[in-house]
Amino acid sequence: RLRLNEEPVRDLDIVLKNNDFLRNTVHRHEPPVTAQPIRILAEDEEVVVVDKPSSLPVHPCGRFRHNTVIFILGKEHGLRELHTLHRLDRMTSGVLMFAKTAAVSKRIDEQVRQRQLEKEYICRVVGEFPEHEVVCEEPILVVSYKVGVCRVDPKGKPCQTLFQRLSYNGSSSVVRCLPRTGRTHQIRVHLQFLGHPIVNDPIYNMEAWGPDRGKGGKIGKTDEELLKALVEEHRSKQSLGVLGIGEEDLNCSSESKDCGNSGDRTKSVEADPINGSSRPAEDKKDPERDDVAACPLNSDINLEMLAKDKELSLCGNQDRQAGEKGWEEKDPLCVECRTSRRDPSPEELVMFLHALRYKGTDFEYCSSMPEWAMEDWEE
Repeated sequence: RLRLNEEPVRDLDIVLKNNDFLRNTVHRHEPPVTAQPIRILAEDEEVVVVDKPSSLPVHPCGRFRHNTVIFILGKEHGLRELHTLHRLDRMTSGVLMFAKTAAVSKRIDEQVRQRQLEKEYICRVVGEFPEHEVVCEEPILVVSYKVGVCRVDPKGKPCQTLFQRLSYNGSSSVVRCLPRTGRTHQIRVHLQFLGHPIVNDPIYNMEAWGPDRGKGGKIGKTDEELLKALVEEHRSKQSLGVLGIGEEDLNCSSESKDCGNSGDRTKSVEADPINGSSRPAEDKKDPERDDVAACPLNSDINLEMLAKDKELSLCGNQDRQAGEKGWEEKDPLCVECRTSRRDPSPEELVMFLHALRYKGTDFEYCSSMPEWAMEDWEE
């Protein structure tokens, strides 16, 4: 994969000289995401506001690059150099704001710091949620940044969420959520603690949490056991891609059970710089970001096998140009390329949690109510 002046590097102890050209090709598999388009709700000289579909991360992170809001806005709408003002979990849909300049970003960020930004979410939860207003103030602790799992714990960070039921159809309830703080997965974790997890939450409404699905913070497992159980449950359903991880990462993680980020079956791509796809320098660490566990290849890789890359790529391009259906670039060293998986259904890529409204001191943006939040909706 490493080439010096376009020749394979056979000696890793070589000393670079002036004007040497070093190139590394990265082979990636991105987890599948929904094909639902990103709808632009508002745009002016200061901000861009979009309605984010579920399953798309906000910016490139972990194994996601092309399948991200930032990348798609740059490629399909010509919106580049955007500054992230706030974030939504990958599986959360709804109102998402970007600033077009650093000055606007700084101004709105100050409102966020002073808690002048009102956020309203809508969700559909299991069971009959109480009719009266419910306030949950349980502290939340991050169990794993890589898999993206949190839980209620006295050692966690303080937070508060207000809940109000809007409707009940006999099996599930539509609930308005007003988070007063912005902790990772705050709404989802608090709803699980209250015994009303989001109907199709791929993390907090799973059997891995025990018979009560984590109600009241009762799990009965260590963090390591919980992570292993969650991964095994998704593995059995062939839905690891929903977690943003793949078998290759599970096999290469040697330090702990905390799995790195990988991808499910999709077309392989080479990393290529795209304007507007990089993360702005002033952005803070994304709580949704999944850091990748490094999986170094053996140093005695067969260079003849690597030499086939160019030939394979050429063949792939010919097939693609010929219009062959289902073309995929194959990599002889990639475990994921040799693994066949079922594609997730559209339903598996949607979670019933939606950012409905964002309001600041001088702006307010709303999206339409999702179909699953209607009173007469049935599963």
